[in-house]
Amino acid sequence: MKNPLLSDFNTYFDTVPFSDIKPGHFKPAIEKHIVQTQEEIDNIVQNPATPDYQNTIEALEFSGMHLSRIQNILMNINSAETNDAWQQTTEEILPVLNDFYNNIRQNKALFEKIAYVKAHVNPDALTTEQKMLLEKTYKSFIRNGANLNAEQQQKLRSIDQELTRHKLQFNKNVLHETNSFELLITDKKDLEGLPESVIEAANELAKQRDKKGWLFTLHAPSYIPFMKYIKNRELRRQMALAYGSRSFKHDTFDNRQIVLKIADLRKQRAALLGYKTYAHYVLEERMAEHPDKVLDFLDNLHQAAYPKAQVELQQLKALAKKDGIDRLEKWDIAYYMNILKKQELQLDEQKLKAYFPLDKVLQGVFDIAGKLYGLKFIKTERIDTYHPDVQVYEVYDKNDRFTAVFYADFFPRTGKRQGAWMTSYKDQWQRNGKDSRPHISIVTNFTKPTATEPSLLSFNEVTTLFHEFGHALHGMLAQSHYPSLSGTNVYWDFVELPSQIMENWAYEKEALDLFARHYQTGEKLPEEDLKNIKKSLQFMEGYATNRQLSFGYLDMGWHYHFDPNHDKDVSQIEQKHMAKTQILPYHPQNNMSVAFSHIFPGGYAAGYYSYKWAEVLDADAFAYFKEKGIFNPEVAQKFKALLQAGGTEHPMILYKKFRGREPKVEALIKRAGLKN
Repeated sequence: MKNPLLSDFNTYFDTVPFSDIKPGHFKPAIEKHIVQTQEEIDNIVQNPATPDYQNTIEALEFSGMHLSRIQNILMNINSAETNDAWQQTTEEILPVLNDFYNNIRQNKALFEKIAYVKAHVNPDALTTEQKMLLEKTYKSFIRNGANLNAEQQQKLRSIDQELTRHKLQFNKNVLHETNSFELLITDKKDLEGLPESVIEAANELAKQRDKKGWLFTLHAPSYIPFMKYIKNRELRRQMALAYGSRSFKHDTFDNRQIVLKIADLRKQRAALLGYKTYAHYVLEERMAEHPDKVLDFLDNLHQAAYPKAQVELQQLKALAKKDGIDRLEKWDIAYYMNILKKQELQLDEQKLKAYFPLDKVLQGVFDIAGKLYGLKFIKTERIDTYHPDVQVYEVYDKNDRFTAVFYADFFPRTGKRQGAWMTSYKDQWQRNGKDSRPHISIVTNFTKPTATEPSLLSFNEVTTLFHEFGHALHGMLAQSHYPSLSGTNVYWDFVELPSQIMENWAYEKEALDLFARHYQTGEKLPEEDLKNIKKSLQFMEGYATNRQLSFGYLDMGWHYHFDPNHDKDVSQIEQKHMAKTQILPYHPQNNMSVAFSHIFPGGYAAGYYSYKWAEVLDADAFAYFKEKGIFNPEVAQKFKALLQAGGTEHPMILYKKFRGREPKVEALIKRAGLKN
């Protein structure tokens, strides 16, 4: 069979022909495109003309386009629809790619040309975007060893290869542990408290796996409602401890040594490049700039959140005491929080789900994007997908110009990793009069439809969809000239602003009226529920903020405070750095770090604080929308300009262009109700 990765795709909008692609196609395609990319690099290096912006910086930016696209396809499939063959292919190919990219970034002759352009170019002759690309390219080479000697460069390569191997193994271990746990319930009495839809889904899953009874797993659509609703405390305990002990059992899939090794290698890498810690290295390219600034930021929020978290915890303890529970545990939190929510807000989450069928919520975010940014989404069958569950949309602007391809992959599978994310299959860029439009995907793990019900979303899943769609808008609306500055290629502590601001519309009547309809009767969400959803913005917010801060402190513990000579015990490291946020009993058989995919294999190392940082930005930015009207065309146009700009300017400059000033942390503290 012909290898579709060896040539251009003859498809609508140059989309990926997923059905024709097999794991075995990647190695020969990668090898071919490595040779082609190397020729492009050689042409830059051997060009006898004086190095300038066009023949060096821009030529380098547009080299290896086929290669990076094929790599994207492989990595995305390995996250969303993997199996042993895809994992093996990824493990074989990533070291080859890392080696090749290191060859480029450590190419002395190439770096000399880049340095020459930086030293001799007239800044006034460059656009803002061109200045940003020049600076980013130069720093990228420095930060990847261009100034090191040959021995140091070899050491850096070795570190990068080891990191790649460990990160892949980390993900494999967590995926295996998530997939391998099952809790089979055979006595219907043990299901007390669970909604019918959850019971039905568990029964269907049991049948699929040739078992009798009701089957529950550690995948979010099964685990979350189980912990929230099931009355049997012992079963909640079993599930919570199973979830918390993933990759922490002293067996083949244990990640303890892997996280210690990753933290050590990152520290070595930073030291080799002249940085005190890995956090110093990372934060040089972030809005926060320095680890101490991050810790100050976390501490300020902690002072506001911790007292409120303690008050909220006492409320949960009082509820649990009525059931004879003297010691509140981690497996009690979601259960009693749900009871408290019903009491305080009269919000029955299960009843609420009936107003949020997935197809209507999806149409809702499309309608909101239309009102704000003039986008239209047209479902299509003419674009190939990697799984039958994946939906595809062609996206057009208000003038019917093609804007993007949008893939949506909503339901859990054994080959899909946990969580929700946005990604890209094709970058946006402009060159020689051509505007290459992006192909954007969001991936989630929502509850599947059952035999009797469509996919009904919890309100938390509604906000997750809005969140990932906010990232998708950042990608779809991109109007940059260069792929490395396009869409979500921004500072990591700025990337969450477009996603988190989008969540705000899910709490607004004007937006909810567009889509929140009962799936059977078609009636609008009742006014009382609307008010209570709004109130829920502050419900248990002290606890939720404290929890998020605990992850931020843990991240900084691994990447700022970590000392490989003394820090040998993963549990001790975790307890030490999460101590100030600890409000529940500690369980030695559980560990967060060994399954903390955001910071170990993922891109949030020394950056988990970004979620809270971006919440400050989004609270402040949405306050502007609220002041002028949530669909105000003038404010929407300003925010659209911020989205279109991607990484072409420093994020604070972009924010000030939108808001007219720097963001204020008070906006978040006020919205979250953390002020006494």
